Amino acid sequence: MKVSLMHNAIFFFILGVIFIFIAIQTAGESVWSTSTVILAAVATFDIGVAIRSLRIHYRTKKRKKKE
Repeated sequence: MKVSLMHNAIFFFILGVIFIFIAIQTAGESVWSTSTVILAAVATFDIGVAIRSLRIHYRTKKRKKKE
């Protein structure tokens, strides 16, 4: 079974939001703690993958519509 890019984008966006929430919860005295920075980096990666998946999804959808 093939997973669509739209489902992939939604999944990674939700993961990014969860990691942002966890990073906010772990930020105690300093925002620059190791765990907070790692969680924010993972969230950034996840949201970037979600945006890229959405762009590819709509690009392929547009190509299929032209044909």
